[in-house]
Amino acid sequence: MEMRTRILGKMLNSEVQEYLERNDIIIVPVGTTEMHGGFPLDCETVISEAYCLKMAESCDGLVLTGLPYFYSGATASGRGTVQVSIRQGIDYLGAIARSLLRLGFKRQVYLSFHGPAHMTICPMIRDFYDETGVPALYMDCMMQFNKNMDLFSKAGFGAFHDITVGAYKIMNRLDDVPLVIGFDHRNPQSCAPFQDLFSLGYQSAAVGYCFGENADHMPTPDIPDIETRDKMALSGEKLICGMVERMDMPHVVDQLRKLEEYGHQNEEKYPWMPSAWNRNH
Repeated sequence: MEMRTRILGKMLNSEVQEYLERNDIIIVPVGTTEMHGGFPLDCETVISEAYCLKMAESCDGLVLTGLPYFYSGATASGRGTVQVSIRQGIDYLGAIARSLLRLGFKRQVYLSFHGPAHMTICPMIRDFYDETGVPALYMDCMMQFNKNMDLFSKAGFGAFHDITVGAYKIMNRLDDVPLVIGFDHRNPQSCAPFQDLFSLGYQSAAVGYCFGENADHMPTPDIPDIETRDKMALSGEKLICGMVERMDMPHVVDQLRKLEEYGHQNEEKYPWMPSAWNRNH
């Protein structure tokens, strides 16, 4: 269905009211503000937002943007990185989830391109279910990448960076990607000697550390002119749309509805389940 916009903050209250009379899907990109070579500090937020916008278009959902400040991780050594604790992020995101539910958004999907985001989102998702009996979903963008490596292998080595620029194009912010050179390198990360420790847990959750050099996160390609940027944007936009198509969001949303019903059946059988207990006391 055509809409003037699917971004919640840009809608009129009456438009949200009309939407909620036919559907209940909200897709929430969880971002970060951190050093990222020659790309803007909010690039991982913008990537998440672009994916979520395309996901919403494919399943008649809305998107809640404007969440760029959460736990950054090892990039906290960057002077432009905004670091929020994991615990603070869980509480903040949980408050948003409960507010959205009160409004009528029962199908909540959270997505992030940021590696450590799972440490914030996953605990909130589980607590939210125990409290409300409503299954919200976290989709890890990097896991989706791994499922669709054939798309990126066709695009070549620069696919990841093309996606970054393509995301800014989708969000109508392409001019925010600066024309810069000098951030591309092949040097190993300064923390590479500790990779054996890092590999003992998922993503950044194994052990605490920060990058020793700004260049550790991360080498980015030279973008010397508008023509180069436009070419990357077109390639990246195509990759994002291709991956979202494979996500099959209508199926995902339908599964969430069925999972909620499955959960209610289990609550009847096992009234001591946290969700059953909290709903009845």
